[in-house]
Amino acid sequence: MAADAFEPADAAGKQPAPPREMLVDPRFIRLADQFFGMFAQPARGGGALAVYLDGRPVVDIWAGWADKERRWDSQTVVLTFSTGKGVASTVVHRLAERGLIGYDTPVAEYWPEFAAHGKDEITVRDVLSHRAGLHRVRGLVPGREGILNYDAVIRALADSPPDPRRIRTSGYHAITFGWLVAEIVQRASGTSFTDLVRTEIAEPLGPEEYWFQVPESERHRIAKILRPLGPPGIRWNAASSVMSWVRPVRGLAEAGMPESFDELVRDPRVHDAVMPGWNGVFSARALARMYGALANGGVVYPERRMRGISTDAPEHLVRFLAPETIATISQVQTTRSRDYVLGVPIRFTLGYHRPVLMAKQQPRNAFGHYGMGGSGAYADPDLGMSIAFVTNGIGSMLTALGDARLARLAATAQATVRKDKHVER
Repeated sequence: MAADAFEPADAAGKQPAPPREMLVDPRFIRLADQFFGMFAQPARGGGALAVYLDGRPVVDIWAGWADKERRWDSQTVVLTFSTGKGVASTVVHRLAERGLIGYDTPVAEYWPEFAAHGKDEITVRDVLSHRAGLHRVRGLVPGREGILNYDAVIRALADSPPDPRRIRTSGYHAITFGWLVAEIVQRASGTSFTDLVRTEIAEPLGPEEYWFQVPESERHRIAKILRPLGPPGIRWNAASSVMSWVRPVRGLAEAGMPESFDELVRDPRVHDAVMPGWNGVFSARALARMYGALANGGVVYPERRMRGISTDAPEHLVRFLAPETIATISQVQTTRSRDYVLGVPIRFTLGYHRPVLMAKQQPRNAFGHYGMGGSGAYADPDLGMSIAFVTNGIGSMLTALGDARLARLAATAQATVRKDKHVER
């Protein structure tokens, strides 16, 4: 299979349309077969998979159903939950590279109100590594629709005391992370978060599908989330209320289970709001391209057809981040102590985490972000590879929290690249 080349932007500066055909480099046939087998029945929904290697796309495929009446196609996008944390974090790093943000600068220097209740020493690094102590979203703002109000949430976060456990270990900011990052970059730059996503991510890289607020004209492309979020047979609000009183899972309820969240994820108003911790809408192609740059020393090759110009010419490479920046943001920031929300040690880097693969050998320096339900993406600088998987058939038949599909696909992709490059184990 071969992909159509991306067309150049038109005179109005519009982004090139997605390719109409799939792409599978012959080395990745086994990976493609594995992916297509995941969506044999409509009940399993659909998804897309994309891989970049050494700055170029080598896999761009899709399968299954965007909803019960519509097949997944090249233009389908989907809500990917926490996968968007990686995109939001990348905006921070683009600004930090230009000196607009300092990782060890107190957040309050950009956002003075944030200093309330002893938060004056919390740094940007603390926020990116989930050590700000502001994990609680449950009850943060009143009402089931309260989290749609960005300004109210920002005021509430600024006026919240930090959890004292932040000094010892991380506490996963499942939903609040996105608001904290968005407000920091807005205060530091004087530009709205969504404009920064466009100018710092979408425009340099090419694809437009890096959305937290989805344009009305593009919402027909969003796949429908098929499975309910809550535990089977138990209503969301009842489950979250019970969990908030049970010590071992209390942190998870506080951090990731706001009122009526199971209904809110299907509310069209979600796509009007800025909630970068969970409401990012992407294509696998766009995610793989961003992480493809991060896996390839900060550069990727042009994706548009350039008539009469070699796209291999160094002067035409898309330079996204400096290698030194990538080396900094990929370093683990947290200790081996258990995360006080998730209950297990998590190796957070600056806005990302180490991926987990269904393989004996885990990547040493890879970083990215997985999302609830199974979507996710990451970069592996050691292999020069990125992989992204998005789906609306979230989780398994037992739970919507996640499953091992990306972990299995990534293991196959890793093995393929290692064999091709003769990488020692």
